[in-house]
Amino acid sequence: MSGSLGRFDVNFFDEYQIEGVSPDANEICLEVAPENLSRALKTAQNAKSVKIKLTKKHCPCLTLAAELPSLSSVSRVVTHDIPVDVIPRRLWHDYKEPSMPDFDVSIYLPPLKTMKNVVDRMKNLSNFLVIEANLSGEMNLKIETDLVSVTTHFKDLGNPPWGDDASQSRSQSRDPAAMAHARLDIKKLLQFLMGQQVNPSKAMCNIVHKRIVHLIFLHEDVSLQYFIPAVA
Repeated sequence: MSGSLGRFDVNFFDEYQIEGVSPDANEICLEVAPENLSRALKTAQNAKSVKIKLTKKHCPCLTLAAELPSLSSVSRVVTHDIPVDVIPRRLWHDYKEPSMPDFDVSIYLPPLKTMKNVVDRMKNLSNFLVIEANLSGEMNLKIETDLVSVTTHFKDLGNPPWGDDASQSRSQSRDPAAMAHARLDIKKLLQFLMGQQVNPSKAMCNIVHKRIVHLIFLHEDVSLQYFIPAVA
């Protein structure tokens, strides 16, 4: 992934000041290379304070200033200028967060390391993988070719309690044992699993039968969502 859309939640900051183009569009959409941001944040792991601001240098930049601990009375501040692309307002709709799909089944994922190892082995046998799950906490990962058929079973995973959320309207009257499935490009699923550097407190999977897989990772106050369209 060459870049990612940055959207900072102001709840992460003790103090903030932001001015958008108008009160009803009080945000700024930026595209940033993840490796550049990650490299800058590593120097701030033990910082006393971190300030992030949008600046105009040779190009638009996210300027990150980290105040590091010092044994003397002189403060040490490390500054990083991270080049960014400012997304024009006319293109904001392209980056709008997708709404929750009206899924057939929602299920908690097994340990991500286990799932990654399984998918990594399966990629040597096929380019496509079928993920299926039901409302009884069961999920299967399987590949089927002319030469081989392999299935990995997971049980007792549990199903998230969505309550009265409208997104679960299709699943409310569903047979708990009935499987919903989607056939995916195995490389896209593996790319997502390989890229996870955090251990989320919760990891969920919503399946719209034969259409899409919606993965949700929750870690403290952060929600990471990933959509993988099904293939025929």
